[in-house]
Amino acid sequence: MMLTPRQQLILSAVIEDYVRMAEPVGSRALAKHEDIQFSPATIRNEMADLEEMGYLTQPHTSSGRIPSQKGYRFYVDNLLRQSQVDRDAGIYLKDFFTKRIDEVEQVVREISTVLSSLTKQTAIVLGPNMYTEKVRKIELIPIGPGRAVAILVTDTGHVENVHVHFSEDIRVEDVEAIVNVLNDKLVGVPISKLRSNLYAELAEELARTVERFEDALAVLSEVCQVTDREETVYIGGTANVLSQPEFHDVEKAQSILSLLEQGGAVTTWFPKDERGLTVRIGAENSVGALQDCTVMTTTYSLYGHPVGHIGVLGPTRMDYNRIMQILQYTSAALTEFLTRWSTGN
Repeated sequence: MMLTPRQQLILSAVIEDYVRMAEPVGSRALAKHEDIQFSPATIRNEMADLEEMGYLTQPHTSSGRIPSQKGYRFYVDNLLRQSQVDRDAGIYLKDFFTKRIDEVEQVVREISTVLSSLTKQTAIVLGPNMYTEKVRKIELIPIGPGRAVAILVTDTGHVENVHVHFSEDIRVEDVEAIVNVLNDKLVGVPISKLRSNLYAELAEELARTVERFEDALAVLSEVCQVTDREETVYIGGTANVLSQPEFHDVEKAQSILSLLEQGGAVTTWFPKDERGLTVRIGAENSVGALQDCTVMTTTYSLYGHPVGHIGVLGPTRMDYNRIMQILQYTSAALTEFLTRWSTGN
């Protein structure tokens, strides 16, 4: 059943008061709102109806109401007002992205700290995956008959090793020729383009200039697989979990902190096939320890491809509107930064 405009107004007010005060909200407090022109008795009746429909709960018989997970979901989907990121957060983020930083990994690592400071929640940043990096050098080291290790070094300093196989009778000079062509053609090229038409162009070049074409193509094919590397996880503001009233329960806090310590497991909280902003509230999270949490995430991109995620973890009682605006602003700014960085501007 759809809520009436009056019920929507009251639900919105309850959520926003509860987010701010972390205390059950009563009808007398709501009656003092300038935009709620109803008597305490009318508000009380509407709150009782909202509770009956599952949008509010009453933790104690004599107390006011607090939002349920169903109430938060309705609020996020229907009641949030579109707005710009608040002035202070906007200035802070703009200053961060305009300062001179040369390494992408440093920017991404610092963003987790910046977001945790702005939101007062735990911030998580995934990636960027190797789409954002450029080839600095390729080496090929034989390790046995027909086997070698291809070493790819990116401009961020990351080193990736891949095993390659080729003919057992290949000569040293053939290996050197392959390496020379790959370095000549790939140094400075974004990893994101290795699987595009560049692969076909390189294959044609290798066919013309390298005698052992099949072996050269095998090396090129393996080098192009480095884009499958998993995203790196950066976490900022882990201690913010302990500052939330909802997590004063030691066991509940420890279960969340334990999850954050696992690092790689955090990547499962982020939707892999979705772009843009997603909000998972309470039981919508598949991980048991997050049943009382909200995980809000969004993606950032390069050349139109999502290359990483940024997100915020906190209690279901969070300032949804403000945090959404901060995440969306950060996503757009990080996407713009990566575009400038990849083109050398």
